[in-house]
Amino acid sequence: MKIGEIAHQIKGLNSDKLFSKPAEEPKGQSFSDILTKSIGEVNQTQKDAYNAMEQIATGKVDNLQKAVQTIEEAELSLKLALEVKNKALSAYKDVMRMQI
Repeated sequence: MKIGEIAHQIKGLNSDKLFSKPAEEPKGQSFSDILTKSIGEVNQTQKDAYNAMEQIATGKVDNLQKAVQTIEEAELSLKLALEVKNKALSAYKDVMRMQI
């Protein structure tokens, strides 16, 4: 059996598409844009948490449960951001230790 016969038996196989250059991927956000947006979101949650703490301290809070939830969300988002930073730094150090 010849390769040409096998190729004709497989439905949907187009050899022109197999060896052609891939189409350009659509451009999305850059890493810098995503990082800036994420840091901005963490910053905003921290600001919201500080406002919630201030409302609790002054007694102006309407919903204590929501205020505590806001504070916890800010704490978790900051912890996540720190872990992502630590992982990125660790990966960078691993790359720098690689021998060429």
